[in-house]
Amino acid sequence: MTPLGRLFIALCVCSVVVLAAGLAGRVPQQDVRYVPRYRDPVITEMKEQSRRAQEARQAETAKVRETQRAVEKKAKDEAPELRCDFAGIEKPASPEDCHPAFHFPPVRQFRTGNCWAFSATSYFESEVARLSGRKVKLSEMYTVYFDYVEKARRFVRERGESYFDDGSEGTVVPIVWAKYGVVPAEAYRGTHDPKGRYDDSDMLEEMKAYMEYVHEHEVWDEELVVASLRLILDKYMGRPPERFTFEAAEMTPASFLADVLKLKFEDYVSVMSTLATPVHANAEYKVSANWWHGEYYNVPLEEFYGVLRYAAEHGYTVRLNGDTSEPGYDGCAGVAIVPSFDVPREYIDASARELRIFNKTTEDDHDIHLVGMTHVGDYDWFLIKDSSNEAQCGAAKGYFFYREDYVKLKMLTYTVHRDAVEAVVKGF
Repeated sequence: MTPLGRLFIALCVCSVVVLAAGLAGRVPQQDVRYVPRYRDPVITEMKEQSRRAQEARQAETAKVRETQRAVEKKAKDEAPELRCDFAGIEKPASPEDCHPAFHFPPVRQFRTGNCWAFSATSYFESEVARLSGRKVKLSEMYTVYFDYVEKARRFVRERGESYFDDGSEGTVVPIVWAKYGVVPAEAYRGTHDPKGRYDDSDMLEEMKAYMEYVHEHEVWDEELVVASLRLILDKYMGRPPERFTFEAAEMTPASFLADVLKLKFEDYVSVMSTLATPVHANAEYKVSANWWHGEYYNVPLEEFYGVLRYAAEHGYTVRLNGDTSEPGYDGCAGVAIVPSFDVPREYIDASARELRIFNKTTEDDHDIHLVGMTHVGDYDWFLIKDSSNEAQCGAAKGYFFYREDYVKLKMLTYTVHRDAVEAVVKGF
């Protein structure tokens, strides 16, 4: 055998020996299985102690916070308000003393910011009665519903740069009615509350959250947004009727406006008095609630007050807007005056008025309905029909008495029939 052959045989023998040795010492194959995780009892006990300690700290903090909130609420509830001393103020004894024009009894707005709708609706109810003799109670919430619809439309068109919240101006009512008509109160309540109370808080929160989503995600599809918003309105207010029966006749909101109410909106003028724009000209009333940028006719203060006085003395009523944040304004007393410690009567002029508009101590707070007037002592007094909750505090529930100084200093705008304006403002 050659040396190469012997080497080959030796290698084979070695391989067999190695293989045999490996097989002889091989470890058997093992399978996997699940077993409970080991938890050190000492560490487990420490974690549980830590958890209980944390819960105790949180509970103690919650108690402290609750006590703090209770103290803050008590302080807020018991905080006195600065008010005028009304002792000795001569005022009308009752609403009847003010020779009121026809109006329906006051209706509360409850937990809503819809004073604009209540005042303007009441105003046009009185106008229908004055012009035609028909006494028809109208639905305030029908107008509120479509005001939100139109706010949503403009919000989309302005790409989120338009006001969307509660509150509006009474001058939007003719705009809404011209597009959607109006319905009698019996045809649309606008609330599911069995007691007929209005509460927009949850609805408003949901609508604003949706409009924020629209803005954030740039959902600028007008019809989609309006349709979605109406689902929220329907949920809380109910769907307004497209047809209804009035005095045994079937009508639509548009035909009811045209055939029953027969209002001519071109006959109404919205008036303001400010030194910020030229007089005897139209200009935008620049407040957030005027979300459609409507214009008002600007007049000097003496004409502003003169038109109001003429209207009240000649059987007209007036939709009025202004500030309700002064010490001389008090629902329980039922009066609104300018105390002498604020500004004496003889110093109430256009400049005093403008200063308060400029520094925002006079703001666009509240819409009301002026329905009558009388004279007590040396002052004109106006009877105000008011939908606010504060107006329920006094003896004449739903009414205030506004003295002439408060009207001159603190009232900002109004809507009145053009005949009253033409009688005072020469060349109008």
